[in-house]
Amino acid sequence: MRREKNYLSARTLALVLAVALVAIGLTSLGLGSTSRIGLSETLQGLLAMLGMAEPLNGSLQTIAELRLYKLGTSVGVGAALALSGALFQGVFRNQLASPSIIGVTAGASLGASLMILLISGSAGSFFLIERAAGMGPLAISVAAFLGAAITAATVTLLATTGGRISVPTLLLVGIAINAIVGGAIAAMQRFAVEEADLMRALMTWTFGRLDDRSAYHVITIWIGLAAAILLIPRVAGELDLFAAGEDDAHNLGVNTGRVKWSALGAGCLCAALAVSVAGQIAFVGLITPHILRRLTGPSHRSLLWLSLLGGPVLLCGADLAQRLVLGHGALPPGVVMSLLGGPFFLVLLVRNRSSVEGW
Repeated sequence: MRREKNYLSARTLALVLAVALVAIGLTSLGLGSTSRIGLSETLQGLLAMLGMAEPLNGSLQTIAELRLYKLGTSVGVGAALALSGALFQGVFRNQLASPSIIGVTAGASLGASLMILLISGSAGSFFLIERAAGMGPLAISVAAFLGAAITAATVTLLATTGGRISVPTLLLVGIAINAIVGGAIAAMQRFAVEEADLMRALMTWTFGRLDDRSAYHVITIWIGLAAAILLIPRVAGELDLFAAGEDDAHNLGVNTGRVKWSALGAGCLCAALAVSVAGQIAFVGLITPHILRRLTGPSHRSLLWLSLLGGPVLLCGADLAQRLVLGHGALPPGVVMSLLGGPFFLVLLVRNRSSVEGW
């Protein structure tokens, strides 16, 4: 007789994740590239930004703000990528689907990189444009979303046969798109090699970057994430019905077309904005939903909400851990997550070998 698995309650897990995120966040705020300020000074800088305290002296206020902007961006990016992965896995009914595996993150990165080339020109002045009050940052966000949306639509259409999504085709198309995008970005970097600022910008979008963020990055990721969060109550229950197949869900009264494209649109928005503010950071959307399912069960009514906490815990926790170990030699976040996510993906393939062989 098969034993029923005991899961943690969603509220208990949410509390644990919230406490972990607060602990990671406070530790990160007290740890930076300089020892001139600690946690107390950084929190005072936060109060100064809110008009509730006097600003720190000299450049200390700027340092505090940079740490706060980094944390705000990191939490938003982690939540957006995890929610995107949970939505894609629900739509495609497969735990191996994620924005990085099926090429959506790469498509967003390509769109952002193309826009960087267009707005920077031959002078390689992207970082001046990024800090300006003009339309450059917004253009990059829009280009990233278009790249993600086009990629998601292409993958879905190519992987759909007779109204059904083929998981092997889905993964193979994702591999092909990742390869194509990787080659395209490498070609851009080759032509930009003599432009130091432009090369740095393209490398940022390839390997990800959470340092040196600004208020624009925080606002951008959180506005987009808020829009996606509003969709959760409208698709969570329907995605649970998708698990038995689209035909069964349709017979139960689900508007499968609306749910599918709404969830894909929200997932693309999250992935695209994460890429537009932090570059390409893979595997957060693969690892987080899988671990949460193991802990609290497969229901999207809890999974989608918990992803908003689990993603930041994973991304911020991994970044904090490697900074504690490597210090000033810390790796870009995209590299760290690839080192974690690559082996994790292989383990998933091995554990699901029987179902993979049946595709």
